[in-house]
Amino acid sequence: MSNSFNFYTVLTLIACLLLGLLFAYVAYRKTAHLNPRLRWFLASLRAVVVAVICALLFLPLMKRISYQLEKPLIIIAQDNSLSVGHVVPAGFNKRQYEADLQKLRDQLSGNYEVKVYHFSDSIKKGFDFGNKGKLSNATALFNRLNDEYLNRNVGAVIMASDGIFNRGGSPLYDLNKLKAPVYTIALGDTIPKRDLRIANVNHNNLVYLNNDFTIEVQVEAFESKGELAKLKVFENGKQVAEQPVAINSNAFAAAIPVKLKANKLGLQKYTVQLSPLANEVSEKNNTQQIFIEVIDARQKVLIAAGGVHPDLTVIRQALSANKNYEIKVVVGEDLNVLNPNDYGLLILYQLPDVQRTGAAFMGKLQQSNVPSWYIVGAQSDINRFNALQKLVSINEANSAIQEAFSTVNTDFTTFNMDAATVKVIHNFDPLLAPFGKVIVNGTAFVALKQRIGKIKTDAPQLFFVNDNGSKAGYLIGEGLWRWKLSEAKDGLTHPVLNDLIAKTVQYLAVKDDKRKFKVYPSKNIFEENEQVLINALLYNDSYVAVNTPDVSLQLKNEEGKVFNFLFSRTAATYQLDAGMLPAGNYTFAASTTLGDKKYQVQGAFYVNAMIAEYQQTIANHQLLNSMAIQTNGKLYMPSDLLKIKQDIEKNENIKTLSYEDLKYEALINFKWLFAMIILLLSLEWFFRKRNGEI
Repeated sequence: MSNSFNFYTVLTLIACLLLGLLFAYVAYRKTAHLNPRLRWFLASLRAVVVAVICALLFLPLMKRISYQLEKPLIIIAQDNSLSVGHVVPAGFNKRQYEADLQKLRDQLSGNYEVKVYHFSDSIKKGFDFGNKGKLSNATALFNRLNDEYLNRNVGAVIMASDGIFNRGGSPLYDLNKLKAPVYTIALGDTIPKRDLRIANVNHNNLVYLNNDFTIEVQVEAFESKGELAKLKVFENGKQVAEQPVAINSNAFAAAIPVKLKANKLGLQKYTVQLSPLANEVSEKNNTQQIFIEVIDARQKVLIAAGGVHPDLTVIRQALSANKNYEIKVVVGEDLNVLNPNDYGLLILYQLPDVQRTGAAFMGKLQQSNVPSWYIVGAQSDINRFNALQKLVSINEANSAIQEAFSTVNTDFTTFNMDAATVKVIHNFDPLLAPFGKVIVNGTAFVALKQRIGKIKTDAPQLFFVNDNGSKAGYLIGEGLWRWKLSEAKDGLTHPVLNDLIAKTVQYLAVKDDKRKFKVYPSKNIFEENEQVLINALLYNDSYVAVNTPDVSLQLKNEEGKVFNFLFSRTAATYQLDAGMLPAGNYTFAASTTLGDKKYQVQGAFYVNAMIAEYQQTIANHQLLNSMAIQTNGKLYMPSDLLKIKQDIEKNENIKTLSYEDLKYEALINFKWLFAMIILLLSLEWFFRKRNGEI
């Protein structure tokens, strides 16, 4: 392709030159009266001008090839985390190491392009020997270098570190992205020091009020055989547990369970602490803080009925397995002394009934807004049932009772029923249901439909209605005890009926959050190197999110110092970025005004002190060596780091690259060509005019 192009270019230039000569011949063939030298001079000017103009027309582009040299790029990455400065080996001269590393940079800068970074929980350019980084993440370093220097001539990476990387996983999987040797400088000390530490605390993030729960403390000790330590647990500063830890080896590890009790609601801070040993290398890894949220999920559930019935036992047994429900069964006139508002859920079994049981209780029920589950059967007074609540009515009802089998509604999504459950329910015995047409005054979420004999109907059997946040459930039919016997007869290992009752009660008992102003942190616990984000939602009377008014927040730390903030607006909500905060407990109070109504919300969150860099005190030089071997690099001790320059210079793969840059430029961009044409034409005109040819 290139040879062909050159051949046609030469032909075109020859043609342009011939055309110029032709023009010159035509113009000066009848000018024998001119001085021969002048005649040849003017003819030459005319030939050159015409040839150049033709070249501009027929050769508008010119190929230009240039060569660009790129020096090898040497990257120096220095670990600036706490662990590097925390444990210093014997004989290590920190000032000499810092001076040598800077000298290495200067020596390499003569023949190579050198970039310097320091890394820990963040990655920044230049040297920083303060060793204040809270974490060490080598994987993030190599990923960033790969992003910044993709397709660059990276010659080598020089990394000075102790090999303790507590975030991002092992860097061995990301090294090859750069396709460059890694020369590692081994910092820190590999000799175990006398140390006692809490390696980890396994725990649940959520527990229930008044429940016992267990945390597992993983304790490790080095060079401390024969010592006796004490493990203590504090809840919000108050000691709640203590037990001895006997260290029986120099490389000791044990998982110690500690049983605690949740006595207080809300987010609780537990401090797990090991008593320090004499001459420990570090006491900062003897303590860890964990945060556990204690919730009160216990719901008072009242099962109310006009009289005893085997279905009541079935319902009570299904709910008793859940410790979060406090079940109370009341029948007959004992109902009259109860207040419906004292309960989180009412299960009204065939109430109101034909015997008009508990008239006083039923009167109170009309004034309450407690979620209810109505179970309608043969003893139900349908007319009073229709009058008691307005969401469901059974029309054309009489004293007749019909058997109604169950069919699962496949479009029901309020809670899940798997294929096995659907099959079991289809095989259940029928319930006894009042004869009549069920009419729902609103939107019904139907779980089960009635099947009369083999005929499937759209008549609901188990369904739910939600009216402006007030939830109610309905079961048209009695005889749950038959389903219980059916399960026993078939020998089912998974109790489908208990699961169905539990899910029904759970849906009805869960309270909807109808607050118009909500303020909540993005999480309850932040690390001290994280941005603290707080979100806010404001609803008008129609429960449509608005963000017109300003929302302010006062943040208070443990010392009582107050910080004032103003939320920023997003699409329809609010968000506040409070930045990175020091470790400690924080409370906040947010306020706003919508119309003539003032709203205020209070809350709390914790900022956790990061001790990951104190957790491991033994340097991992084996990992550093593996990184070097994997990339055809080499491991150096700090005293030998200046030798890296010699090894880099000997590496034949680290060399300057030459890049060919091919460009096509338009001749019209060369202004000097036009100046030359004008000059030649001007000279020709001048001499022609002087000799009387014009």
